[in-house]
Amino acid sequence: MEHKAGYVNIFGKPNAGKSTLLNALIGEKLSTTNQKAQTTRHRILGIYNDALHQIIFSDSPGIIEPKYKLQERMMHQVTEQLEDADVYLLVIDATNKQSVNPEDSSQYQAIIGKICQSDIPLVIALNKIDSLSQEKVYETGEKLRSLYPKAHILGISALHHFQIDELRQLIQSLLPIHPPYYDKDDVSDRDLRFFCAEIIREKIMGNYDEEVPYSSHVVINSFKEEEKLIRIHAEIYVERESQKAIIIGKMGKALKKTATESRIALEEFLKAKVFLELFVKVKKDWRSNENLLNNMGYC
Repeated sequence: MEHKAGYVNIFGKPNAGKSTLLNALIGEKLSTTNQKAQTTRHRILGIYNDALHQIIFSDSPGIIEPKYKLQERMMHQVTEQLEDADVYLLVIDATNKQSVNPEDSSQYQAIIGKICQSDIPLVIALNKIDSLSQEKVYETGEKLRSLYPKAHILGISALHHFQIDELRQLIQSLLPIHPPYYDKDDVSDRDLRFFCAEIIREKIMGNYDEEVPYSSHVVINSFKEEEKLIRIHAEIYVERESQKAIIIGKMGKALKKTATESRIALEEFLKAKVFLELFVKVKKDWRSNENLLNNMGYC
């Protein structure tokens, strides 16, 4: 049999479960996951390999109406995904009635419209079906079939790995014949520093509420591998002094908690002992500053 390889670009609304699905399909934790919306900020490639296939999954931010420069950059990454896919993978939250509703935001309608007009194969993963009755899953599936008559539709649970193998096999059947694009040992296009920053940001998302997590950005300033441990110096950028005070907390307790949880997660990810130094700095209104966004990698 000939080798097949291709790019599978993932689309969906915030909290549809795209990042959880990517992690399940790859078998590695690559994308940040959280109950809060808009967890994913960057386009991340996750690579699945077996003897005859290489699937390059591309996770991107959830489709939203942008309110500031950072979100505009995020949506630019989403629209870029329309151009370089061999297969489109649309993730829909089966528990959210609005996710199945064609009367949606203009941004979502525009992107879905382009997907439907394209000749690129479309796979729809109806996620979280474990939370619905069989009757409701059937009704939702029928509605999707009427809205997307050319799509391949499969009910899944990314969190519980239900029908993940079947979804992967369906995608493999749609890939073009092509040699591998990446080395067979690669699992992503991102480096260790990127994933370390994402791990810390995931802890921020989990430990703080309201606008603070969305106003935070993590930078790895130093990553030094020594004989017995890895030393990491990281900074959390926020937009205002009041946010800095919240991140640090009374007597530094909140920052200490975040740093401890981050260190434990980093040690699990890196399979090594980690010494983590974590600091907080104010970068005023960084989410709307073009130069800062460029420097932070939001291109």
